[in-house]
Amino acid sequence: MVLYKLEDFEPNYRDTIEGQDIKGLGVYTQGTEEKIGTVSDVLVDEEGHFRYFVVDLGFWIFGKKVLLPVGRARIDYNSDRVYTIGLTRVQAEDLPEFNERQSLDYDYEERVRGVYRQPTDYALPLEASLAQPGDYALPVEPALPLQATAPVDTTYKQPITPTYNRDSYTYENEPSLYGLNDQDHQTLRLYEERLIANKKRQKTGEVTIGKRVETDTARVAVPIERERVVIERVTPADAGTAASGRGADFREGEVTRIELHEETADIRKEAFLREEVRVKKVVDQETVETQETVRREELDVNSGNLPIEER
Repeated sequence: MVLYKLEDFEPNYRDTIEGQDIKGLGVYTQGTEEKIGTVSDVLVDEEGHFRYFVVDLGFWIFGKKVLLPVGRARIDYNSDRVYTIGLTRVQAEDLPEFNERQSLDYDYEERVRGVYRQPTDYALPLEASLAQPGDYALPVEPALPLQATAPVDTTYKQPITPTYNRDSYTYENEPSLYGLNDQDHQTLRLYEERLIANKKRQKTGEVTIGKRVETDTARVAVPIERERVVIERVTPADAGTAASGRGADFREGEVTRIELHEETADIRKEAFLREEVRVKKVVDQETVETQETVRREELDVNSGNLPIEER
């Protein structure tokens, strides 16, 4: 069974336990209210269950750290204390020292559990466990002799300490060491509803942008030239004068050809860039307010005339 330090297992454990840090809480004996040390760390299993408090016994045994099973402890956040159930000075001295540099194995935990399995009177005051020879003690009344007629009970048998196997052992086998005492660990949680605002993106429409071709009639004026034949008859200045024989050459069928030309309009089409159309999206922001009815739990304390201290 692998154990981890609380902060190594869950770095944000303070958020999980609502900011109530366990480290640094003073450890006191239950009943005598005497401080025996301080919680220096917490060991959890692979599922995050608390298994041991690492207690620095600086007040009892300087420099020694021991393991305190959670079933033998009670956390009181109101007083910022951890109370031990049945831990005596003798047990603390018998507990094997916890070394952070060494890994915990089954044999080491068995040594720890063996100390806590020893029968002890949980109501025994600490002073009684610290009594030394020669200390003052109250006189003890002598035991009364048994009546001869009293029957002897021969059915009593010494309690058998259960044995465990390293291959099948689980922490659930010993709830007295690892089970939380429901009576000493009661938590009443008060809940309230809060409005959580989220946003979701949805499609509201679609804009289609395209091009189409439109036809139009364009007119253009082009000046052109055209040749034509102009026949002009005039009376020469020497009209009526007799022509010499050589000059009067009558030729039948004589033809003169003149070429005529004209210009025609040569129209062609050519594409030119007219304009550019740029398309983009812009985001407009606005604030939308809504309201809902929320519920909240409040604490009702009915203690009669008993004094109650709230912190």
